[in-house]
Amino acid sequence: MQETPLGGRRKRRVAGLWPLQAVDGIHQPPSVSHGPSPLQSRLMKSRMSFYFSDTVVLLFDFWSVHTPTGMALSVLVILLLSVLYEAVKMGKAVLLRQALLALPRSISQESLLEPKEGDTGPTQGSRWFRYHVGQTLFHVVQVVLGYMVMLAVMSYNAWIFLGAIAGSTLGYFVVYPLLGRG
Repeated sequence: MQETPLGGRRKRRVAGLWPLQAVDGIHQPPSVSHGPSPLQSRLMKSRMSFYFSDTVVLLFDFWSVHTPTGMALSVLVILLLSVLYEAVKMGKAVLLRQALLALPRSISQESLLEPKEGDTGPTQGSRWFRYHVGQTLFHVVQVVLGYMVMLAVMSYNAWIFLGAIAGSTLGYFVVYPLLGRG
């Protein structure tokens, strides 16, 4: 109950939520059962240290691994995602270098936006903008891949963790020399 400015009392309901009631010193909505939900019991069973097993659920419920073959394929997929992450990271660096080379020597708004007299080709500003859009797309792909690998590692399965580390190492080893050529 909440008091109104005139001294009356009214029930308080905010955005569809009922006021919380104290049960055993813990504030809960009135209709909550006291047993753990299936999700809560699954979370309580989740491990918080690395373990070696051929059983794991990765990223989505449909990616449930129960066999050694499935684990090997899952490690391979995570390894490839890590290699792809490193490739995208290096591709983004190459694109950044090209974008910086596309900038005019003196950076000003006029030189980026207005074409010069008699210039029919793409302006330096439009080339720079295309590189910027490309970098943005590379960044989005890099973030998505990074979070996917991170969440897979957070399963605390040691095989998945080793696959992510091996993929990152392999990706850096293979792609880094290409950075000097780009």
